[in-house]
Amino acid sequence: MPRPAQYRLALILLAAFCTPAGAQSDYPSRPVRLIVSVTAGAGPDVAGRVVAEHLGRHWGQQMVVENRPGAGGAIAMRAAGAAAPDGYTLYLPVASNFIALPEMQAKLPYDLARDFVPIGFVGGHPMVIGAAAALGVKTLPDLIALAKKQPGALNVGIASRGSLPHLTAEWLRLAGGAAFTVVHYPGAPQAITDLMGGRIHVVIETLSTFAAAIAAGKLVPLAVATAQRLPRAPDLPTVAETLPGFLAMGWYVMMAPPGTPEPVARKVSADLNTVLAQPEVRARLTEIGNHVEPMSPAALMRFIRGQQQAWKPDLAAIAAAGGGAK
Repeated sequence: MPRPAQYRLALILLAAFCTPAGAQSDYPSRPVRLIVSVTAGAGPDVAGRVVAEHLGRHWGQQMVVENRPGAGGAIAMRAAGAAAPDGYTLYLPVASNFIALPEMQAKLPYDLARDFVPIGFVGGHPMVIGAAAALGVKTLPDLIALAKKQPGALNVGIASRGSLPHLTAEWLRLAGGAAFTVVHYPGAPQAITDLMGGRIHVVIETLSTFAAAIAAGKLVPLAVATAQRLPRAPDLPTVAETLPGFLAMGWYVMMAPPGTPEPVARKVSADLNTVLAQPEVRARLTEIGNHVEPMSPAALMRFIRGQQQAWKPDLAAIAAAGGGAK
């Protein structure tokens, strides 16, 4: 073979091995970091750790969870956005990071839905309104009536300004015509601790987050923000039974930093859905109150865009009433 032809063949082979697919064929070859936008112990964090553990087993590499709460999710977004787009940093944002954060902070460095690379849906859970047992209310109508009777006297604890619990609290205040005082906490565990200590009266979170407080007899779940009652809690009324049309579902997804190669994103997405289909993983996520629905990256983006549109009227109403994310 003439020497120039040998050179051309060598270059072609080198290019083939240096394509993203070739370069990432052994991915992951070292630990992977998962940035979570909520505090440790919150519902999305617990679900994220279940997924991280099993993805790590599937890959034969450790997946390290790194909590970056604060600023309505902006801290985690900036950390994930600044990471190298090589697949070794992944990101677990929650619903409010797509819905409320852009309304709260107009000068964000990224548009989360536009700039980050979609991987897949991790889980979803409905918001539950829980009251301190010492308050003496047993139903949502009782709570609303008490709040109207004592304007501003009842404190509602929520995790993080601009979070879905925050939006749910503001919507409850608006739809119920009740003058609750919203108290912001770094995360759900701190809010529940204060409720159990008698410093606040109501917390809005997931049912699984309430489990220990319910078992201790310190918290009474009043209503769940779903269209129908939960099969695992059939005696728990929906908020919509009192306030028609009231639905608030939290959810969290996996994304990759802007610029992550498509072959890497495709592999992580496929592996995530493989893990979510495992009976052990599905059972564990269901046990802690998560709705599991594997999605392709394209289906995930359709879901996110649909959620953003669905929440717009409520965000506008909350903002016009002087609450919410504005």
